[in-house]
This record gives sequence, C-alpha cells and structure tokens, in this order.
Amino acid sequence: MGRPEVLMPLLCPPLQPELLRQLEAWLAEDLGRGDLTSPALIHREGRAQWISQQQGVFCGGDLVEPLFRLLDPQARVEGRVADGTEVRAGQRLLTLAGNAAALVAGERTALNLAMRLSGVATATAALVAELAGTGVRLVDTRKTTPGLRVLEKYAVRCGGGTNHRFGLDDAAMLKENHLAWAGGIGPAVKAVRASAPWPARLIVEAETAEEAQQALRAGADGVLLDGFSPEELEELVPRLRHLAPGAVLEASGVKPEALRAYAASGVDLISTSAPMTRSSWLDISMRFEAIVA
Repeated sequence: MGRPEVLMPLLCPPLQPELLRQLEAWLAEDLGRGDLTSPALIHREGRAQWISQQQGVFCGGDLVEPLFRLLDPQARVEGRVADGTEVRAGQRLLTLAGNAAALVAGERTALNLAMRLSGVATATAALVAELAGTGVRLVDTRKTTPGLRVLEKYAVRCGGGTNHRFGLDDAAMLKENHLAWAGGIGPAVKAVRASAPWPARLIVEAETAEEAQQALRAGADGVLLDGFSPEELEELVPRLRHLAPGAVLEASGVKPEALRAYAASGVDLISTSAPMTRSSWLDISMRFEAIVA
C-alpha cells in the first residue's frame, strides 16, 4: 500500500481507492471461495456490538464501515468511539447493523485490523506519556509490517507519536552501509547533495561522537545518534549544538524504560520501533444480538 499525501485524512470518508482495494484483498484472503456458514443467515438482518476487553487506545474504527460495506452496501456503524480515544475494559466501541451473513463474514478481518492498530496506538501512548513535559517527540521507524505501513503509522499518530520516514523517498538517511560503500561521511553527503532535490533533508546515522561531528561538518541536516547511552548523549549533545545549532538530533537504539533519561540529554527526537515490534494486540470482541425470527 502506498502512502497518502497527508496522513491524518487517510481514513476520512471516502476512503482512498487504494485502501479500499487493500480491504478487498484482506477480505478475500479470509473468505476464499465463500463463507460456508452464510446460508444459515443469508436473508436476516443483524446487529452486533464491539466491546473492548482491555484498557487502551482505540484505532481502526474508520475502517469498519467501509470494510463491511464491501460485503453489504447497506451496513452501517453507529456510536463509534473516535480513533485515538482512550478506552476502558468493558466499554462499547461501536454498534454494527446490516445483513447478518455479512457481519459474520467480515468479523475476523475487521477485528484483526482494529486489534493490531489499537495495540500499536496503545503502546505508543504509553511511551509518549513517559516523555510528557520534556518537549522531546517520540517518532516511529520503517520497521513496519509489510502491507500495513500506512495504517501502523496512522496508529502511531493516534497514540500521540510522530511519524518518521514513510519510505526511502521522504528523506536521505545515510546509514553504516551507505557510508562504508561510499567511502565515508564526506563523500556520501556530497553525492546525495548532488542528486537529491534541494528541499530534501539529509540525515546521517552516527555510532560514535566523531561520526556525529563529521556529519554536521559535512552539512547534514540532522544526525541519528544510534546506540548511545543517556550519559554519553548528555556530554555529546551540547558539543553538537555548538557545532550546528539548527541541526536535528535524534536518539535511536534506546531502551524504552529509560526514555526520560534520553530526553534529559537535550535531543529533539527519540525514535523507536517498539510500538510496532513489541506491542500486543488490544483485545476487542464482537458480540451479536439475538435475531428474532
């Protein structure tokens, strides 16, 4: 799935055609040649409630009605909790109404998406809360599930985080392999500056204090300080600020349990893949109301 020009309107109706096609593909994966249980329900109307079984941050609700309308054009969602809302265990998130067979057929795909995205949003919110009052922003990474990058990054936004690059065309980030193969920081920065559009930012990943200083002397817009301890950053950041006051300094390879210590060093951003790679799904159930014959 590609990315939209602006992220937050991604799920505002009407959904982008590309996202609708992705929803169709995910439904097809589960439905196969057809739901074998549907003949028992085919002409009945049904209602169902989504209930959160845990406290967390809800995300993915904007996908629910468009997904079920691919199965039943008359399906509708009522009383939906907004994406990014903190919810409690036992709270109703939304009510679905429509053809009962369609509700049963789309249940698993819709829940899987919402539980995954809500888990990412919940994990992000917990880390953002750790940084409250520091002025340091939590940003995500490109360590996302293939096919889900846009939605997972949307979930990070719903949890209060900030998005880093969506792809390699958003900004140039020179990492250790680039630097090794290009002959060092200076030649790599020069080569990218010569070919990239002038508005594009150039970021250099640094694993030592000397690399960070070389990057700024070479004209990098920002430095990703990878694997430094909070104590090392506390000593290094003032030197980098003196060298290039306008450069963006980002800490990565951090320990999530020590976020405030990293923030106290004076960096601008802390990047982590933890909400994507370590989060658990938020438990959400779909409870059907009895159908009167």
